[in-house]
Amino acid sequence: MNRYEGRLKSLYVNRWRSVLAALLLTTALWAAAPAAVSADNGATASGTADNGTANIDDARTALKKWVEIRRLLSQEKRDWALSREVLNERLDLVQREIEAQRAKIGEAENSMAEVDHKWADLSEENEALKAATAALSSTLTALENRTQTLLKRLPEPIRVRVRPLSQRLPADPDETKLSLSERFQNIIGILNEVNKFNRDITVTSEVRQLPDGTSAEVTALYVGISAAYYVSRDGRSAGMGTASPDGWVWQAANDDAAQIAAAIAILKNEQVASFVKLPLDIQ
Repeated sequence: MNRYEGRLKSLYVNRWRSVLAALLLTTALWAAAPAAVSADNGATASGTADNGTANIDDARTALKKWVEIRRLLSQEKRDWALSREVLNERLDLVQREIEAQRAKIGEAENSMAEVDHKWADLSEENEALKAATAALSSTLTALENRTQTLLKRLPEPIRVRVRPLSQRLPADPDETKLSLSERFQNIIGILNEVNKFNRDITVTSEVRQLPDGTSAEVTALYVGISAAYYVSRDGRSAGMGTASPDGWVWQAANDDAAQIAAAIAILKNEQVASFVKLPLDIQ
């Protein structure tokens, strides 16, 4: 039994006990009234009218009280039945609310279990990503170092072309704010430009220092990134260059100035194509 129903029932039981006590008292009075009237008549044959009237009034009063008590009992029964019905309805409502809360708690527990499972999967995936990122970072650092070494061996025109990208190569990979993707893009951009330059023969105008210490404007011819030639405008000074770990090394080739000038003229469509022998220093 619910504790609220027990308290309500205890209240009604106490009220019934009071009503029953009053009923017993009234019944006793009712039973004693005739006896009292008979005794009075035996004691005094003549009796007095006042005593008889008083006994009748007492009996009527007791009867009225008995009728009132019966009415109160009926009313209490009806009230108890109604209160019990209301209480049962409230109990049913509370029970439904409890069941609903239990269902919500079950759903929450299931959701938490699912969240825990997903969290475990995400943690595992995160650890895998960290390991992959560490491996990529190590590979990327090696590529950046090799790219820096390659830049020293490149001819000046291509170095100028890739300078916006090469300047973004981090001096210290651990201190850079660039993401891995941005660093990869820089390397790929540099290598793409170097690859394009290496597949072409490029003719440019430069100011170069001659072996006698003077500077002159020359026309340079680069065969990819492996060899280069230049000739002065007057055609008397010429040279050839090759890549080295510390940069390009240039040496005079005045005896080949005519051949170098002819090759440059052919590339500039200033002369009919023909075979031209150029000096080559293989290291």
